[in-house]
Amino acid sequence: MTIPKPIPSSDNTATDRGDCATVQALGVVEPVGRHRQLAVTGGLLLAAGVTLSAANLRPAVTSLASVLGDVRAGLGVSAGWTSLLTAVPVLCFGAAAFAAPWVGRRFGLKRAVASALALLTLGLLLRVVDGPFVVLGGTFVACAGIAVCNVLIPVVVKDSFPTRIGLITGIYTAAMAAGAGLGAALTPPLEALLGSWRGAVGAWALLSAAALVLWLAGARKGVTGRVARTPAGRSLLHSPLAWVMTVFFGLQALLAYTIMGWLPAILGDADVDRTTAGFLLAITVVLGVPVSLVVPPLAARWKSQVGMVLVLGALSLSGVLGLAFAPGSAPALWVLLVGLGMGGMFPLALVMVSLRTVSTSDTARLSAMTQSIGYLIAAAGPFAFGLLRESTGSWTASMIGLAGLVLLLTALGSVAGRNRFV
Repeated sequence: MTIPKPIPSSDNTATDRGDCATVQALGVVEPVGRHRQLAVTGGLLLAAGVTLSAANLRPAVTSLASVLGDVRAGLGVSAGWTSLLTAVPVLCFGAAAFAAPWVGRRFGLKRAVASALALLTLGLLLRVVDGPFVVLGGTFVACAGIAVCNVLIPVVVKDSFPTRIGLITGIYTAAMAAGAGLGAALTPPLEALLGSWRGAVGAWALLSAAALVLWLAGARKGVTGRVARTPAGRSLLHSPLAWVMTVFFGLQALLAYTIMGWLPAILGDADVDRTTAGFLLAITVVLGVPVSLVVPPLAARWKSQVGMVLVLGALSLSGVLGLAFAPGSAPALWVLLVGLGMGGMFPLALVMVSLRTVSTSDTARLSAMTQSIGYLIAAAGPFAFGLLRESTGSWTASMIGLAGLVLLLTALGSVAGRNRFV
């Protein structure tokens, strides 16, 4: 049933509603009074802490991916183990949709984010000190810290910068994409400089430790809230549109994390040198910065997002097919196409969570459902992708399978993009 959309109550329009879907999913933050004072007392130091924290939310994934071949060779592990390693981050992100709100309620935002950054630093150090099981365990610990930050830092932005949500969210998103790109681009040169993948991957703990120090300084007065409980209401598990949205979110995440986890290996087998492959991975991630600043405002202005889904799907499909059949002929072109497509699907999925709901409570439930179940769906992608490569002896079958999933993603997005509500 189509219901007229309510008129926004403030000037925080499409970008704020779309980019902050996760914030809405967590309900209000208590206490929410004295917003102006919080915005002033938080100020530049808190904004810097948020920005540097955001920059740490992807290097743990992309830094390891950019030297994955050397990690596998150095540890003497199988493709199955490598596939499991690439799936760990997404599993953690799915679990966070359940656990992070409780952590925010139990410990408060300041201590919860600080603890998550400390956990990230510990995991980054732990995973470079021993063998395969320690690498897996350390990655899990690091990504658990990232997962909590993924959910709670946007709540800090909502609470501490209520009149600058769009600006701070844009900076936050850009920092996250930039951190991912730097992790991919700088780790191979660091490996050459330091003489081992362990030193190169472990060096990113310095950045997370710096973020922890800056966060503690900036959050001292500017962060005082706790996450409130999401109001109870009807379940969306019986809504077909909610399930379409959930699988759509899961498949776009599957595409992104499969590409981030395996792109350097795909290009390496196509005789692209390791440093170049790392920079190309960085390009796919950094493209998300400008795309994410454009897609949500445009999507919110249009009643239907079907056209945008089709364009992004076509870009993704073209890049994936290029990597499947001619990866070495024009790798930069394929990476550009994939980066634009998958870079747009993520912010589009977020903004549609808000656009496909009428009330805040429905937004909360839909966001929680899409992120928790969706990331668990996405976790199967990198693992299955690597196993198929191992069983067939080439990347072609894996890439064709990924292309099929892109077609399904586009079809589901076309359904989700219609002007209706859960």
